Amino acid sequence: MSQRESTFAPPAGLSPLSLSKLAALEAALGSALRGKPDAVRLSVVCLLARGHLLIEDVPGVGKTTLAQALARSVACSFHRLQFTSDMLPSDVLGVTIYNAHAEAFEFKPGPIFSNFLLADEINRTTPKTQSALLEAMNESQVTMDGRSHALPRPFMVIATQNPVEHHGTYPLPESQLDRFFMRLRIGYPDAASEREILRDSERGLPLPALPVLCPEDVLQLQESVRGVHVEEALLDYMLAIVEKTRHQESLVLGVSPRGAQALFRAVQALALVEGREFAIPDDAKRLAVPVFAHRVVVNTRSTLVPRRADTAERIIEEILTQVDVPL
Repeated sequence: MSQRESTFAPPAGLSPLSLSKLAALEAALGSALRGKPDAVRLSVVCLLARGHLLIEDVPGVGKTTLAQALARSVACSFHRLQFTSDMLPSDVLGVTIYNAHAEAFEFKPGPIFSNFLLADEINRTTPKTQSALLEAMNESQVTMDGRSHALPRPFMVIATQNPVEHHGTYPLPESQLDRFFMRLRIGYPDAASEREILRDSERGLPLPALPVLCPEDVLQLQESVRGVHVEEALLDYMLAIVEKTRHQESLVLGVSPRGAQALFRAVQALALVEGREFAIPDDAKRLAVPVFAHRVVVNTRSTLVPRRADTAERIIEEILTQVDVPL
């Protein structure tokens, strides 16, 4: 596949100013999460693709730090919810109460009516409360007592969870996981980055204090993603990867059409972040694991499948080696 055979119209809003704003956003996130440029870039890709982000890793590696830094780098409303086992759906969505003076029922919006909702330790709340997020994440609205209430734009749910703590947790079901555009695992920092983290904590350096983007900037960049060109050969390549997951013996559940749509938007967003007006096969290879791994279900009955936390990621990586890359 030739990447420059034809002349593509640049995506709307793709300008030196837009690229400088994206660079400023990545710099702000990088100052909060040291030594993890891939996690920073992927979180920006998720934002521009209008997706929701699940950050899953062991405690203390910066999950909440990355989520807070992303929300505070944009001049939008932000709310953090610490999910617990006794939390009710109304604690997230809001409630309808009777106003005696107006002699009518009034809806009092909950924390979800913000541009960025940080759902900290989302797997510590009950399935009933987890499911309260489904409509909001899928349709950007909340329905209460038969009335639909639109959520602000942009809207993004950033959830964190610790995979190694099983006591008192409620694993997210497949339907909930499929609503998350991407799952990131941050991992431990290298020695040099951890030294910087210790020095920063000694100096008491805060998270980004000043936002680098306004809501209009985010909406413009999100709209620009639609203008990134994806050639038919690349589209066939992505669909071949999806189809392979559906016929893999080591998987009992492959990637859904929603997952295929997510990869399509992700490669467009990554191209935009990197200043390109077209997507390339390397974009799909780079994004397949964070976009697909949490959407598939591993066949635990198979003796050929290792019992590891990163089994799904390894299977997706293996599938990538089995699909021919377009030229």
